[in-house]
Amino acid sequence: MDKILEVKNLSYSFYTYGGIVKAVRDVSFDVNEGEVIGIVGESGCGKSVTAQCIIKLNPEPPGFFSNGSILYKGKEIIKMPDKEIMKIRGLEIGFIFQDPMTSLNPTMKVGKQIEEIFVQRKLYNKKELKEKALEILKLVGISDGERRYNQYPHELSGGMKQRVMIAIALIGNPSIIIADEPTTSLDVTIEAQILDLLKDLQRNLKRTIILITHDLGVIAKMCDRVLVMYGGKIVERGLVDDIFYNTKHPYTSGLLCSIASLETDKDTDLQPIEGTPPDLFSPPLGCPFAARCEYAMEICYNKLPLEYNITHVHTTMCWLQHELAQEVVLPCKKQLISEVV
Repeated sequence: MDKILEVKNLSYSFYTYGGIVKAVRDVSFDVNEGEVIGIVGESGCGKSVTAQCIIKLNPEPPGFFSNGSILYKGKEIIKMPDKEIMKIRGLEIGFIFQDPMTSLNPTMKVGKQIEEIFVQRKLYNKKELKEKALEILKLVGISDGERRYNQYPHELSGGMKQRVMIAIALIGNPSIIIADEPTTSLDVTIEAQILDLLKDLQRNLKRTIILITHDLGVIAKMCDRVLVMYGGKIVERGLVDDIFYNTKHPYTSGLLCSIASLETDKDTDLQPIEGTPPDLFSPPLGCPFAARCEYAMEICYNKLPLEYNITHVHTTMCWLQHELAQEVVLPCKKQLISEVV
């Protein structure tokens, strides 16, 4: 498959009254055409900031790129002027925000918000805009499109609002869709419908999806490859099977052990990851997970781990993979992927 997006050594920080927050630290990954790649991790790990960097959505200032490169179809995004990035936002790369309750404008009708991507660019006349809006509403499974087109967001259910957000992301016929926790505020029934919709759109329209989530069940159902982030870094990456069946990083193992499977007894206590995430005002010198890791060695606190290749697609940043390290069997749950969906 051809690479459609290449992120190399990306570092992104924020100026604050308390100092500089180093939110994303030396992150690199590629995205291939037509695949679904998941970025998973707990709140504050840098996954949403990384996603928003791709189309420069983070406000600058206070945010700023301190290093790195983002290539979309060979074009450098980071140095691209606002006029040029506007040609990519929405049209070539669509973005689904995580909370439709607050992401939609309550003062504008749904149809006008869907059309807004084209208004500044003056690509279609008024009649053509409405035709495209109604067409995309039908595509995302919204019936009675004419009525929905003229409604305000408060007249729609949560699931319907999220479908409108997906319609807004799709209206420009983008090559990449970035979905930032698209099911966070939805109940499980509507969540399943939205995930099925995204999967169908990816299969039928051959779109590339970057899915940001903290839900391993969503990752299992949707993704081809997974990036596990912690402390602003990618600590493990691989195919879905690699992450669920053959994890090599203690943080990934901790995530797997903290969720219930269908076989978990109701009286069984889940195993949380003890401790708190690292302070990104002053990131640790070594492994960002060392302070919470029961297997941490002296070197883990003082020196950043190398990235070790388990296979050609599965890598991990962990000193346990060093040839001189103790042999450790991580206690991740050996459960079927279908059990966590």
